[in-house]
Amino acid sequence: MAGNPRNGRPYRRLVDWLRSQRLPCWLCGHEIGYELDARHPLSFTLDHLVPLSLGGDLLDRTNARAAHRRCNSSRGNRTTAKPQPRASRRW
Repeated sequence: MAGNPRNGRPYRRLVDWLRSQRLPCWLCGHEIGYELDARHPLSFTLDHLVPLSLGGDLLDRTNARAAHRRCNSSRGNRTTAKPQPRASRRW
């Protein structure tokens, strides 16, 4: 194996394709700060619907989802997202 597959051109192309769609976070439904630094909790990350550790395909577009870094990290390798409680209005 020649290095990390996430550093390869096909993976970067998948990330760029998903980023260009400017979708909201698939886990919480809120807008993603696509212009934020990659280390920011509300920045864009590519999340996999079926986690790679459970057999998900790294480069499959149907397995790729846009998510906040924080939401992606809190989900871990579970196949379902924890429901996010939402207030009925801003207090």
